[in-house]
Amino acid sequence: MADLAHSYGLDMRVHHHPLGFSYGDDVTGPMPEIRRLDHIRASLRDPHCEGPEEVYAIAMDVARMQDREELKKRMLLFGVVTYAAGRLGEEPVRSQGHIHRISQHSGWSPPELYEIWQGKAIIYMQEYVEDDPGRCFAVIAGPGEKVLVPPGWGHATISADPNVPLTFGAWCDREYGFEYEAVRAHKGLAWYPLLQGNHVIWQHNSRYIPGRLHAVTPRQYTEFSMTSAPVYQQFIEDPARFQFISRPDKCAELWQNFHP
Repeated sequence: MADLAHSYGLDMRVHHHPLGFSYGDDVTGPMPEIRRLDHIRASLRDPHCEGPEEVYAIAMDVARMQDREELKKRMLLFGVVTYAAGRLGEEPVRSQGHIHRISQHSGWSPPELYEIWQGKAIIYMQEYVEDDPGRCFAVIAGPGEKVLVPPGWGHATISADPNVPLTFGAWCDREYGFEYEAVRAHKGLAWYPLLQGNHVIWQHNSRYIPGRLHAVTPRQYTEFSMTSAPVYQQFIEDPARFQFISRPDKCAELWQNFHP
């Protein structure tokens, strides 16, 4: 695991037993927040299911020392998350669905850019968390691939391979906050992921109007001048590159009819 994060531009290690992170001399990050199975039972289909005791570890605001001031100035933050291998009963290991709270400094619900480091992810997203969810996508991504969640969309991150831990990094707004109310009122997002053997299948949530789920693979997002290089490395090379994360209002036209 030592080289995993290194190859993505940060000198840090990801640990799985127990879950967590350690940082190199020039990298700072918080003590990880560990989400235990007992914390999230209420959000699961089967609250009494068996699964890994420690479900995931999250470290928000990981950075090289020399980047910290620039990140604060640009209202950006880099987070790293690792999920345990395994399953939660008949469900894959996943996050609770949420929407990003509107940021005071931009007046928008900020987007988020994911980069998969290890394992296989499905970033599920839907246009609205209302009775009509609008367009719904399941973006299936592997190591090195990036997935962009646009402003205001409801989303969740799912581990698509129960045999391999999922690790990913993400660029977020520094003023990040999560709204769960609309998701909880609908008892989740519009599609539930379930495991059939080692494969994810989808079940529609009847609290939403029936619609279609589009399963897609990641694209390049060239309209945001992104490259295939690791996203932290891209920030080092051009600190202005991810300004669209904290100031989505500056490129409002790019979010219209956005296709993940």
